[in-house]
Amino acid sequence: MSTLRASQRPDEQIATVQPGLGRLVLRRFDARHDSWEALTRLLHRAFSRLASLGLHCSCADQAASLTRERALAGDCFVAVCNGRIIGTLTLEGHDIHSQCEHYRQRGVASVHQFGIEPKWQSRGIGRALLAFAGRWAAARGYTQLALDTPFPATHLIAFYRAQGFSLVDVVRFAGRGYDSAVLSKAAAVLGGVTFPHLTGGSPHATSPNLLA
Repeated sequence: MSTLRASQRPDEQIATVQPGLGRLVLRRFDARHDSWEALTRLLHRAFSRLASLGLHCSCADQAASLTRERALAGDCFVAVCNGRIIGTLTLEGHDIHSQCEHYRQRGVASVHQFGIEPKWQSRGIGRALLAFAGRWAAARGYTQLALDTPFPATHLIAFYRAQGFSLVDVVRFAGRGYDSAVLSKAAAVLGGVTFPHLTGGSPHATSPNLLA
């Protein structure tokens, strides 16, 4: 479990309009209005390809109660298109109890429960969420952003490498029948996006480059 969590501010969001996609919003998951069950079903769909390859990540079939528990260990964000949640990720500070040595390092934040609706993949949404995650981490004083993915999932490792991540370890997490590749990159605050909790900007700041 993360040793550092930011306060939850459900009203914070970044909005942009993308040609061909409509209005896209990145905001915190808000349990007062959002459904853990619906978020869990999204994760099941997002991880179905891995499950079909015999790589049964927790997100492929976990119960809504576990989705909630894991999301509340950090800051859970959702990407919303025209009112529908189409992607999510949870960001955590360094985790002193992790089985992964890299995650236990004080300067490392990590990404979990990261998934995009299958029909919305390959449209830049995942790249944008990871770019935001890097800013989230840097603004909290972390120097590295890390994540893990099944080592046999070469297509995902290639995707993360294209976003600037490098392989730093291979770990067999308890309860998983496969090795996981742990990848990490430098966390950096980049221009172009305002997030009010981090920068003091307006609650509905916009950026034309958010999902480029």
